[in-house]
Amino acid sequence: MADESRSRTREPFGSYAAIGDSFTEGVGDPGPDGRFVGWADRLAVLLGDRLPEHGFRYANLAVRGRLLDQIVEEQVPRARELAPDLVTFCAGGNDIIRPGSDPDAVAERFERAVADLTASVGTVMVTTGFDTRRVPVLRHLRGRIATYTAHVRAIADRYHCPVLDLWSLRSVQDRRAWDADRLHLSPEGHTRVALRAAQVLGLDVPADPDQPWPPLPPRGSLEVRRDDIQWAREHLAPWIGRRLRGESSGDHVAPKRPDLLPL
Repeated sequence: MADESRSRTREPFGSYAAIGDSFTEGVGDPGPDGRFVGWADRLAVLLGDRLPEHGFRYANLAVRGRLLDQIVEEQVPRARELAPDLVTFCAGGNDIIRPGSDPDAVAERFERAVADLTASVGTVMVTTGFDTRRVPVLRHLRGRIATYTAHVRAIADRYHCPVLDLWSLRSVQDRRAWDADRLHLSPEGHTRVALRAAQVLGLDVPADPDQPWPPLPPRGSLEVRRDDIQWAREHLAPWIGRRLRGESSGDHVAPKRPDLLPL
């Protein structure tokens, strides 16, 4: 069920801007035109369905690989300039997974950005981290992610922001909710996040985002090990290589929807 204490119902939003990193850009959810779709695009469709005759407008400023300070520098000013009715703000995840990061310090910078946004736009919905206990790449960072998530929820209380609480969304703990790289959601994972976001904003949704997945056949240890080796070769090694070279997957990538445009 949605976290009712942080859900809200209001008149339909006429415009929406999404800011963030690869999660909000939609990596892992490829569309027919080669661009990523993702939960924010899917949420925009649900929001737009409430205003079929009034020209709902949507911008997605998110770029994969962006750290919190980059998002604050590049995307927050643009979101303020656009001044939409709704902004979704998901940032800090790439900072938290870096070695030696301090979730308390990241949260302080996140709060300054929330204060800036809430002074300029209608509604700012913030996003918690996932519970990564079943995510092979990220399970060892669970404590750090939990600390940052607690900060995000406290910041939301202080600035009266609705919260897209991904920690409590049990359905995305299933491996089918994740892409082959184990770092980004699959199309179904993005769909479930979009449905939960719509619930938080008070929309009626066509399906339960926490609906259980069908049972999976048991997997043998040999099959699991083979999958782990293939993942390390295809995804982990390139990711480590980019970090060592100081590169980002978002280098030379521009926002896919930099302006508020009709869907």
